[in-house]
Amino acid sequence: MTKYENLFFDLDDTLWAFTKNARNSFAEVYKLFDFDCYFDSFEQFFAIYTERNLLLWVDYDNGRISKDELNNERFSYPLLQVGVDDPELVKRYMAKFFEIIPTKTELMPYAREVLEYLKDKYNLYILSNGFRELQSRKLESSGIDHYFKRIILSEDLWINKPRPEIFYFALSATQSEVHNSLMIGDSFKADILGADRVGMDQVFYNHKGCVDMPFKPTYEITSLRDLYSIL
Repeated sequence: MTKYENLFFDLDDTLWAFTKNARNSFAEVYKLFDFDCYFDSFEQFFAIYTERNLLLWVDYDNGRISKDELNNERFSYPLLQVGVDDPELVKRYMAKFFEIIPTKTELMPYAREVLEYLKDKYNLYILSNGFRELQSRKLESSGIDHYFKRIILSEDLWINKPRPEIFYFALSATQSEVHNSLMIGDSFKADILGADRVGMDQVFYNHKGCVDMPFKPTYEITSLRDLYSIL
């Protein structure tokens, strides 16, 4: 018998296919707003956005910028790089992106199958750094919201993973004990390091082939189906 009773899942790119869904959402927005007028191709636009977005999320996760600053800069940056300084256009295309993305339904491979297997055996929770107005809708649109007893987000405390406070809050809010809880996620820094800091076991969903890890996680998987051998 497994020693675990409580499973905390990251959402984006652990269960919900954020990378694919975000790209598809941006492709729709790019077409709707005729961004071919400004960029050579969607690939150029998306590459500019992605590079800056990754750096801004590091700042946001470390508390150096606010949510509004994160959003305003990452959406305005690609246009500024091609000489378009139009705050109203940024506002409109950002709003459309946030309208589209939570309607996307693509899940990571085997996510639904694995959740179905786990649902009657464990208490399942979401522990995510994502924004509240989006995460619940993502779960509903993809049809997996009913698997989870509670959704815990960094916005509940305005503290992001990997800081210990959000993990302690999640344990307290769900009346879970650290010794029988398990964190499952695809971000080594946010999910694995964060859980390790509070003494919680972790499953690193290493679907991107990360080899540079500061320590060995409790478990490492490359497919969600690998959870069958753990749980």
